Amino acid sequence: MKNCKIGILLFLMAIPNLISAQEKITTDNWLSSPGIIGTFILIAIVMIVAIIILFIKLNGYIDTMKRRQLDKNRMAFDDELVAMDGADIDAILEKRKAALTYKLKGNELSGDNAAIDDKGLIQRVEKDPNNAFFDEKKKTSLSLETPQELKKIVIYYIGAAAFWLVLGTLIGQYLGMKFLWPEMDHQSWLSFGRLRPVHTNMVFWGWSSLAMIGLGYFVIARTSNNKIYNYNWAWYGWRLINLTVLLGSLFLMAGINNGGGEYREYIWPVMLLFAIGLIITFYNFYKTVATRKISEIYISNWFILAALIWTIVLATIGYLPFYQDGLGETVIQGYYMHQGVGMWFMTFTLGLIYYYLPSALNKPIYSYSLGVLAFWTQMLFYTMIGTHHFVFSPLPWWLQTIAIVFSAGMVIPVVAGTTNFLMTMKGSWSHISKSYVLPFFLVGTIFYFVGSMQGSVQAFRFTNFVWHFTDFNVAHSHMTMYGIIAFFLWACIYAILPKLTGREPAQVFVGAHFWLAFIGLFAYMMSLMAGGTFKGLSWIDGEPFIESVILMKPYWVWRAVGGSLMFVSHLVFAYNFYYMVKGYTKKPSVTQKVEEITV
Repeated sequence: MKNCKIGILLFLMAIPNLISAQEKITTDNWLSSPGIIGTFILIAIVMIVAIIILFIKLNGYIDTMKRRQLDKNRMAFDDELVAMDGADIDAILEKRKAALTYKLKGNELSGDNAAIDDKGLIQRVEKDPNNAFFDEKKKTSLSLETPQELKKIVIYYIGAAAFWLVLGTLIGQYLGMKFLWPEMDHQSWLSFGRLRPVHTNMVFWGWSSLAMIGLGYFVIARTSNNKIYNYNWAWYGWRLINLTVLLGSLFLMAGINNGGGEYREYIWPVMLLFAIGLIITFYNFYKTVATRKISEIYISNWFILAALIWTIVLATIGYLPFYQDGLGETVIQGYYMHQGVGMWFMTFTLGLIYYYLPSALNKPIYSYSLGVLAFWTQMLFYTMIGTHHFVFSPLPWWLQTIAIVFSAGMVIPVVAGTTNFLMTMKGSWSHISKSYVLPFFLVGTIFYFVGSMQGSVQAFRFTNFVWHFTDFNVAHSHMTMYGIIAFFLWACIYAILPKLTGREPAQVFVGAHFWLAFIGLFAYMMSLMAGGTFKGLSWIDGEPFIESVILMKPYWVWRAVGGSLMFVSHLVFAYNFYYMVKGYTKKPSVTQKVEEITV
């Protein structure tokens, strides 16, 4: 037995040598690594898109100033008209009287001659005939067509989500400050180890999940041409998920946790409430779709129902204890962590985009076939990539390789989805200057491509070797959960709430939300990516650990700056939400009006 123990010990000590012999990874010329180069290119794409949006917005602002100047000139002309004598005014009135009986000959605005519009008949000139005509501020009948019960469900789900977003990111802001001033407090319940999971779980299960489900209720009913199967069940789900976040946060701050890894720190009785809420939501969605008034099942419902099924399975697998001993827990953690992001948040949110993006642009989705391709390849590849978080761990080498290969396979659904969304936006780029709804959709789409592709290249063994366990992973998680999920959710909220309530927030406040969130995320992301890279290289060079802590200080300062901008943007969003829903119940729906007439 003693010799056996010695043999096992020698084998474990030899693992690093086996790995280095198998891979022979060095940091010489690390900048020429495909993963590093790919990351630089992807970040450049984000910068280019930001510059384009900023240029279009500035150009729109300049055009607005020009129009205001023209209005001033017209007002000056009116003042001049007032100062005219009677004879001049009579001459102008005679011209106006003749204009009332004027008829077009048919060639005034055609041929080689320059367009002349002395009569003021032209309201709009469009130089691109392929551009879809769409008025961003057009009032629709959607508010009247939507039952009051469904409106209330959507608004309450999004309202609770906004509350958890502000509170959760306030805690995240406090944690970011602790990197610079670790002596801020000496209370155990305010320690980093307790508050960090409070922050992550609150924005995961509180903000993102509630917002997704609330927006999903509208999509399910609308695309099925049906009413929600059971409104009471929707409220049961709302109460259970909010109770999960409340109790889970209190237990975490008290030091009571699952201890099973990231994003599953809630103890199982608390997470059971969340699972029951998901089961109720799934059955409600399923019965609504099953009793639909049309024959087809729209692609959004595929994504939404699949996300609910996968997450119910995921919560079960993640919390069953009997196979989570030793390395088994590591395997389950990789599976749970990545499935939570990919099969719950990403899959559900993509389902929302397949409805809200085309409806906001008043046009159909570009390709139904691309949506089906993205759906099935997402189901295929995403389920096997969790282990790429544990490359060079004691897990089987073949399992790590499979995770890397399937991570590369994620290029297929990502490219399919990105192409579908961008081609749907094609011809509508002028709306960037009119409203911030399309910029939210565009930034979410770009981050969907950039964040997902960056995750694939980060799965390669060399980039894992440099970046794993560093702050780079924090940057990547915010690039995906914030840049993709949050921006997409905000786009959907700004696209649908004004139509339901009849109240549209001021564009200056929506713009403030957009730019504060975007610039804050970019500062946060870039600082931690750069700092995480240098930290990883420091570890590889064998420098003392404290050196990597010291070198991170300036990058943590920029992390705090970016986080502060993001938090302020959430306050602006909360105000915009309040403005959109204030007094919405004063406008009855068609259903209510019919009931009143019947009575």
